[in-house]
Amino acid sequence: MSSEIEIDPFRVDMPEDAIADLRRRITATRRPSRELVADRSQGVQLATIQELSRYWATEYDWRRCEAKLNALPQFMTGIDGVDIHFIHVKSRHENALPLIMTHGWPGSVIELLGSVGPLTDPTAHGGSAEDAFHLVLPSLPGYGFSGEPAEIGWNVGRIAQAWAELMRRLGYTRYVAQGGDVGASVTDAMGRQAPEGLIGIHMNLLVTALGGGAMPAETEQERAALEQTKTFRATGFGYFLEQATRPQTIGYALLDSPLALAAWMLDHDTDAYEKISRAFVDGQPSGGLTRDHILDNITTYWLTGTGASAARSYWESGRAQALAAGQAPPQVKLPVGFTTFPGEIFRAPRSWVEKSYPTLTYFNEAGKGGHFAAWEEPELFATEIRAAFKPLR
Repeated sequence: MSSEIEIDPFRVDMPEDAIADLRRRITATRRPSRELVADRSQGVQLATIQELSRYWATEYDWRRCEAKLNALPQFMTGIDGVDIHFIHVKSRHENALPLIMTHGWPGSVIELLGSVGPLTDPTAHGGSAEDAFHLVLPSLPGYGFSGEPAEIGWNVGRIAQAWAELMRRLGYTRYVAQGGDVGASVTDAMGRQAPEGLIGIHMNLLVTALGGGAMPAETEQERAALEQTKTFRATGFGYFLEQATRPQTIGYALLDSPLALAAWMLDHDTDAYEKISRAFVDGQPSGGLTRDHILDNITTYWLTGTGASAARSYWESGRAQALAAGQAPPQVKLPVGFTTFPGEIFRAPRSWVEKSYPTLTYFNEAGKGGHFAAWEEPELFATEIRAAFKPLR
């Protein structure tokens, strides 16, 4: 384990026999018969999995992903008893603003790699030097290259405290935070904890509304968002419920079968699923959601054996919410930025965001992109981050 103070350089180097074993398992998988419907209402479609598995076993090259990761400065440090892996890219521009950005599930730092260039070197991506960030991309505990928690209690509040310690350890006394999905929950928690040095946050998923908080439904936009949250709870909530209540049960499949892992990770939200399916079946990727990038992410989960430990983060969140029932969380008093992407699980209206965050200083509805906004549309995503934090420079 890494020292509680030391920050050690880190490189990814997976053994060749683990990659060979992955290919063997893909080829040996028993698959169900074709679904009995013409859409995804019974789950991930056989045609998608067949093409994914063919490409994964015969054409996909993990070493290319490894080289991409190892081209970036990666580190490991022990915080609160867990080894935390993170990428730390310093901008060459003076007065760059430090930014800690948190991925979600079923993602990893892989989903954020496309935004590294635009955020740290904006002049090469249509921005100006004043838009630059020093970027810190940690892997959540139990995800990717970070260590697995050996005890319960690693909820988003504890992760938020660990991130504040990480930024302190890196010498950053003034910084901002960003996140989507689970990363939005961590960033929300950081905003409520308001650690010394944190000056603002930005999110692209409204976790306060996803958690069942009462939101107004008076305008057409509000009613549409409410319907989207109802649809998600009625037909898209399976993975969420299983991971929040029985992560260990699904964990056996996630650690034993690459195709079970892939199908479980693909079955997230309709927009992302359809885009990923098109990338494999029709050879039509949506922005950064290419076959290789999707498999980079799934293969990271497989080779690190983190399917079950990542799933447990949902159990931790559910437990934390149950323990806090009836207690109002502290208000976020820091400046808050928010971007709604059209393909997200639900399109959060400005009124909902303002109700959740009265200190909202930036709001925008992006023209394209979905749940994996940074992955799918990295340039557009970076533009949003620059705009949201511009007033805080």
